[in-house]
Order: sequence, then structure tokens, then C-alpha cells
Amino acid sequence: MGLQGSKPEAQVILLGLDNAGKSTLLYKMKHNMCVNTVPTIGFNVEMLEGRKNRKSVAITLWDVGGQGKMREHWPSFHQDAAVVVFVVDSSGRERLEEARKELEKTLKSEQLRGRPLVLLANKQDVNGALTVTEIKDWFNLRKICSGRDWFVQPCSASTGFGVEEAFRQVIQMVK
Repeated sequence: MGLQGSKPEAQVILLGLDNAGKSTLLYKMKHNMCVNTVPTIGFNVEMLEGRKNRKSVAITLWDVGGQGKMREHWPSFHQDAAVVVFVVDSSGRERLEEARKELEKTLKSEQLRGRPLVLLANKQDVNGALTVTEIKDWFNLRKICSGRDWFVQPCSASTGFGVEEAFRQVIQMVK
């Protein structure tokens, strides 16, 4: 057991619509295994450790449920967030507009002003998934992310493609 404060710590919130793959991504990052998940009622929380500038960084990752009723509780997770991770189902074109609106609403939060965004374009292993460029354009990220660092990472929670890179990007964006 280490002393509290012995290494930098950061809170990261993992948001996105229900069935985007947030919990699957969380457990892929934590245990490097694909787990069968059920819709998250409330939240899951896991501690992860990464390295930034050769120093250890402790990350507390809050995976908050994405069903309509849960989204009204998202703001209560904003206060201490160092980075916002928003997960999008790249293959679910029918819900992209809903996801875009929720992301815009989230980024307008006063508590998240200037906080970096990592958008995970999940389910890249599914035929017909949107590319990173299509996601950037659809979400109009250049406009809605002005005044903050942002990055889009293609990934697949089920195959593991891009997951390690996504986690590294989150660590690098922690201030």
C-alpha cells in the first residue's frame, strides 16, 4: 500500500449512450479481457495505473450508465473530472444524432470547461462502421471542442484494437 498523494491521481469519466461499449472498454482496459456486460444501472468504477513522463499516474475511471434516465445524473460526475472520455458506437448510425446532442450538452457543462476530450470511435470491427474522419465531421468536433484538447481514437472493445492506445491518450491528456 502506498501513501495517499504519493503519485499523481486523476478522475476520468466514461460517458456515452447505452450500448456504446463503455463497460466492455473499461474491463478491456483493466483486465485485458472481453467480458460480457449488462446495461449499467448507476456506474462502475475502476482504478487503473499508467505512466506519463516516466512517472506513475493513478486513474479512477467512472463508467456511468448511458440509458436516458441515467444521463440526467451525468453532471454529478463532472466536478472532479480531469478528462472526459465519450464512447460512440461507430456502427450505430441511427443513434449518432442522439450521441452528438448528448456530447454537446456534456461539453457545455461549466465544470468541464477546458477539460480534454477523448472520443472513442468504438465497434470499428463491425462492417460499415464510420471512420474517424466521418466521426469528427458528424460530431463537428473542431467547433464543439474549441478551447479544449481533443482526440478521436478508433477502437474495438471486443477485439482490443486501439484500446491500449486509447488508454495511453487518456493518460497523456491528464493535466
